[in-house]
Amino acid sequence: MAEGESPTIARRRVRIAIREAREALPLTQAQVAEEMEWSLSKVIRIENGDVSISINDLRGLLNLLGIRDKAIVEPLLADARIARTRKRSAYAWWEEPRFRENTSEPFRRFLEYEAEATELRSFNVYYVHGPLQTPEYARALTGAWLDDEFTEAQVDALVEIRGQRREAMLHRSDPLKYYFLADQSVFMRLIGGLDIFIPQLQQIVELAESGLFQMRMLPFDIVQTIANNGSFELLTVDPSHPDREVMYRENGVADETVENLAETRRHRKRFNQLWQAAMDESDTIAFVRKRIEDLGATSPGVEVESN
Repeated sequence: MAEGESPTIARRRVRIAIREAREALPLTQAQVAEEMEWSLSKVIRIENGDVSISINDLRGLLNLLGIRDKAIVEPLLADARIARTRKRSAYAWWEEPRFRENTSEPFRRFLEYEAEATELRSFNVYYVHGPLQTPEYARALTGAWLDDEFTEAQVDALVEIRGQRREAMLHRSDPLKYYFLADQSVFMRLIGGLDIFIPQLQQIVELAESGLFQMRMLPFDIVQTIANNGSFELLTVDPSHPDREVMYRENGVADETVENLAETRRHRKRFNQLWQAAMDESDTIAFVRKRIEDLGATSPGVEVESN
């Protein structure tokens, strides 16, 4: 785990075990609620991870679900005890009111997982991945929808969150393995204009060379077929179950955190295929440097840092 015994990850292991055992029988959530004499909302909230389950409730539920092997039961009870401590991570900044009031629940859940994750993979089609954005680029990107979709408070919160994510990554005691895969269009689209876009590209190079992340680009002339995916992020949150990743994605209308095993595995497979087909890191950095140079030549008034 990223920061020792994590209530977030322990709670996730318990609820996944409960859900999978229920579905294997199969029982509906309503049937479980009836047998346990609980409300349906209680079952849903436990399986969604909105609440932790008590030790006594878990014992009864495991018995109902036919889980009686001590080798399985005892670790789950131990996880339930850890989950109920609800220790707040040093990175629980996303719970601050200004962030809670201006972000979605799926996104905050993803941020909670990100604080505990060991690996992050981000596939980006249209724009620079959030933690790598400068404040100016983030505001140009998000502020374009001011009044139509976002209030000023929401824009401020979303811009600050991008920086908070980066700072959390930079100051972790155990470095996050961070893989940034981008379509070439990400480095071509002049979001915010040259005054904003050139410093954004410069920051990407600086952060890549600092070791924060590994970066690869899918060039326009790539032979590999690119799956019809939008941007998405994948987190490895539990080293004991590395295939059980958490995915976050937006579709322009809504966002979601996805933990369906088949779906996250499919996206991880696609990410791996595209990562292998992409331009390697040194060539990608060289491309971005050349892009900075070319853009600077078209706008003498914009300062371009020398290599």
